[in-house]
Amino acid sequence: MPALLRYCLWCILLAGMSSLTLPAAAGEVVPANLEAIDQEGNILVSIPIMPGGRWCLGWNHSVEGFEVRDCYRYREGKMMLERSHQPDFAAGLDHIPGRGEQVSDGRGGYWIEHIDEPVPGNRYTLRVGSSDVNHRLLWGTQQFSLSAVAAHERVTLRLHKPDNV
Repeated sequence: MPALLRYCLWCILLAGMSSLTLPAAAGEVVPANLEAIDQEGNILVSIPIMPGGRWCLGWNHSVEGFEVRDCYRYREGKMMLERSHQPDFAAGLDHIPGRGEQVSDGRGGYWIEHIDEPVPGNRYTLRVGSSDVNHRLLWGTQQFSLSAVAAHERVTLRLHKPDNV
């Protein structure tokens, strides 16, 4: 299938206008889904991610209240921690020498760039914070609040490739 046609069909899927799925041929781009799964195995959200796609887990620091972000990328079939944004050196936030490069964000905080660490098994589990902490997934111009649906619960975030691709 020509790449342009596959891309157009994928855009239709993203827009929610079709449930058509196509198997990937050798060497083709394989989309995945970023999924948040509760302790009972229910999928809270499933976000289509193309290779090279990015998303962040954002939350409000429990003491200082400012937003912190860990940002990921779907690269070579893996969930990769790419960078992290920390507006201050508050409790629990710092740069570990040798793990990425600390650069100013121009507003008094900093980014840790070039972390580029694969997430083991393309998944991790977190204890979702209260609505004040507001753990949320951020992609493009959209967001999904994990705290709104699973505050104080264990949630697994995983990058999942559908069985048919």
